[in-house]
Amino acid sequence: MQEEKLPLLSVNGLNISFESGLKTTVAVRDLSFDIFPGETLAVVGESGSGKSVTALSILGLIDAPGKVSASAITWSRPGKPKLDLQAMPGKAWQKIRGEEIAMIFQEPMTSLNPVMKCGWQVAEAMQVHLGISAKEAKKRTIALFKKVELPRPEQMFDAYPHQISGGQKQRVMIAMAISCGPGLLIADEPTTALDVTVQKRILEIIQKLQAEMNMACLFITHDLGLVKEIADRVLVMRQGEVVESGTVDQIFTQANHPYTRGLIACRPPLHHKLDRLPTVEDYLDPTVNPLVIVSDNQEIVPAEEVLIEVAGLKTWFPLPRKSLFAPVEFVKAVDDISFQLMKGESLGIVGESGSGKSTLGRTILRLLHPVAGQISYAGEDLLAKKDEELRQWRKKAQLIFQDPFSSLNPRMRIGDAILEPLNVHKIGSSASRKQRVMQLLEQVQLLPDHYRRYPHEFSGGQRQRIVIARALALEPEFIVCDEAVSALDVSVQAQVLNLLKQLQEDLGLTYLFITHDLAVVRFLCERVIVMQQGKVVEAGRVDQVLESPVSAYTRQLLEAVPG
Repeated sequence: MQEEKLPLLSVNGLNISFESGLKTTVAVRDLSFDIFPGETLAVVGESGSGKSVTALSILGLIDAPGKVSASAITWSRPGKPKLDLQAMPGKAWQKIRGEEIAMIFQEPMTSLNPVMKCGWQVAEAMQVHLGISAKEAKKRTIALFKKVELPRPEQMFDAYPHQISGGQKQRVMIAMAISCGPGLLIADEPTTALDVTVQKRILEIIQKLQAEMNMACLFITHDLGLVKEIADRVLVMRQGEVVESGTVDQIFTQANHPYTRGLIACRPPLHHKLDRLPTVEDYLDPTVNPLVIVSDNQEIVPAEEVLIEVAGLKTWFPLPRKSLFAPVEFVKAVDDISFQLMKGESLGIVGESGSGKSTLGRTILRLLHPVAGQISYAGEDLLAKKDEELRQWRKKAQLIFQDPFSSLNPRMRIGDAILEPLNVHKIGSSASRKQRVMQLLEQVQLLPDHYRRYPHEFSGGQRQRIVIARALALEPEFIVCDEAVSALDVSVQAQVLNLLKQLQEDLGLTYLFITHDLAVVRFLCERVIVMQQGKVVEAGRVDQVLESPVSAYTRQLLEAVPG
């Protein structure tokens, strides 16, 4: 008779709430699940669905005013005594965290100590949990860096977090998480802000380590495309409750709940273009047929008028000299790029981090100065404009950043943030400016009541709408969207992309859309430029480039797209 497989972690009747004054917010309600050795359980849902607080509660990291209760939370690793995690005293948790259960966080830059070398951050964990010497910890850390495929492991040991890329920082976090041989790895959105190629490699590394160590993984994400690649079973959460669960095949082929079907559908498709992306709300509204909404789109034909022309553009940054007499070396972030952008068009700029996409956008906006080349806007030489001329021109050109929270002043009400550019340029009277802000809020589907609220009172998608409203305040013709949707949940991303497309149609906007996501380019753009190490490796119509790529690098980007 085959021996029954026992769960590694068993959670029964988990409830999490937060109290603020007389108000109680329930974050998780009556949640139960098991995780078995070696398997990957994915927890999927939008921001606010309760995914991350569930993970933190398993590690005993919910502090007041949070309250955690459960029928049982038990940990049972083969060959070791069964533990009741709810009854664990404070000091006992120090042994559990890292040694038995480890966690990789979404943002490695804020999870790593910025003033401590990467290697010693990993070595320190082993010294604390395993009681080994500093010399032995360093040796094991370098071996771990090799295991997670960090380049130059010895040099990486002595690097500070700000000196390495986002993907490399995430590998350091993985090395730290597995350093003490945990039975369960909790991965909380570990690849959200990473390029598709880096994301694919990180997932492969996690899967390889799981197989080697028979380690279970609780994988938290909002992206069902990733789930298809990595998970065995799936829990779909909404507003703190499980709405659906099953194997990956069951969820993707027989999803019963409209919320699950909405999450699956709202990601932009890579192989055909839609007029509008379906949203989760479409699937939750019984009066809407989302299949009718997403009929294939007729191509927007941009005007024949050239708005921006770039010729031989080079933006280089000098590196520190190795010695006083050594020649100056440069990082060639943008290296001899030429293209035209037509009025009313959306041009996608695609490539990995470090390919020069953002530098190109900032150079065109004259936020960076090139070392060579030409930029013309509606026939005017932008590089010849002086400060006051540039200030006037910038009414026509705006920038939407990747992270709306860091691009808004946390102490400024959002109405005042949108009002600020109108005040700076002295446009209209005080009353007309405020009226303009109210119109902008309505235009980006926010409420007049939102005027007096602060950024922290909004969700990520709402903050991105606020930033879009601010960019529209001066009635620009041209907007650079720099990874404007990459940090958003796929459901919120669909709403913002639909908004950007609608605004373009209503206002005749021209977009330079910088992203690492080819599916987003397929939905929003007519043409695409693929960049690698500062150079253009491929350019053309989106359908031609995605369906018949000429460059090996473009093919590599396409192969890395999940799902």
